[in-house]
Amino acid sequence: MQTTKLPEDVSAVAPDGSEIRFLAGNERASTVHCTLPAGGVSLAVRHLTVEEIWYCLEGRGEVWRRLEGREEVTAFEPGVSLDIPLGAHFQFRNDGDAPLRFLIATMPPWPGADEAVRVEDHWPTAGG
Repeated sequence: MQTTKLPEDVSAVAPDGSEIRFLAGNERASTVHCTLPAGGVSLAVRHLTVEEIWYCLEGRGEVWRRLEGREEVTAFEPGVSLDIPLGAHFQFRNDGDAPLRFLIATMPPWPGADEAVRVEDHWPTAGG
């Protein structure tokens, strides 16, 4: 059994550039708290072996997803949950004045930085 408190300090920087704080995990899934600063735009990536479910806690932004000919931009604000299917190209941005914060459940657990493969950006980025 695990009990985890949200770390004050950033645990890692995700391959897309967002701030990650590690939460509980097990052999079937991992969870993290993700933050993108006001005005921030992630790098676009796709995952090789994992899928994710996101839940927005605070802030405001948009998430772009593309998979098998389907493409959409979703408003991402508190109370909104969405999935990142295996192989989907995705990118997110913070279009609010405060940090965008959300929870991510990853199945199977996040294997490491090599999991995310860079793809063409939907929105321009400083790191693109």
